[in-house]
Amino acid sequence: MTETPLPRMLFVEDDPVIRQATADYLTRNGFDVVTAEDGDAGLEAWRTSDPVLALLDVMLPGMDGVSLCRAIRAESQIPVILMSARSDPIDVVMGLEAGADDYVTKPFEPAVLAARLRAALRRVAPADEDRPAVVEIGTLTVDREGYEVTRSGEVLALTPTEYRLLIEFVDNIGMALDRATLLDRVWGYGWAGDTRLVDVHVQRLRAKIEEDPAAPELVQTVRGVGYKLVRPSEDP
Repeated sequence: MTETPLPRMLFVEDDPVIRQATADYLTRNGFDVVTAEDGDAGLEAWRTSDPVLALLDVMLPGMDGVSLCRAIRAESQIPVILMSARSDPIDVVMGLEAGADDYVTKPFEPAVLAARLRAALRRVAPADEDRPAVVEIGTLTVDREGYEVTRSGEVLALTPTEYRLLIEFVDNIGMALDRATLLDRVWGYGWAGDTRLVDVHVQRLRAKIEEDPAAPELVQTVRGVGYKLVRPSEDP
């Protein structure tokens, strides 16, 4: 019987103690870990090892983690998680806007980190729910089976988290979803998450699916609650 291969992940961290201890823990807990000590080595390792997930420290020698995230995101839509000792809102937002799916603040509990990594992988796993394979909302078409979203026939390059966020809206069209619910359903958090994740990813999603992101017609803000997806007025 052939064993299912462990998910291969890239872990880039310049501190050798943190890098070794974290890699050892993640290896014992179900990951095939490829490590690198700086951003340039991380980019090379990503291109040669074909990981399904990347965990990047922000403060790296040479190419920093945010720049490395942008480089990976320019070529791939795999989940990317940034980590840093800095938790200033500006730093968090910069990381998310670079294309990261999540942001972990140091110091972290290894078990919590592993849970967030597994949650990131679950978010990109094919869904087996009994849902329509193809949904059309205005000029937007969501093809679950093909894992593809198009707008006016043009394929949109959504990150895994952006795609999962859109699917959550599609599955609850017309329903206002608060940020805590979106954190739980999209990010899979069983603990208090950072609602900035939701706001930044909604902005990024709007930039891709809306005709005019500054005046969104599809993903609308519900003041005091959160967000909801609505059909354009010309839809049946």
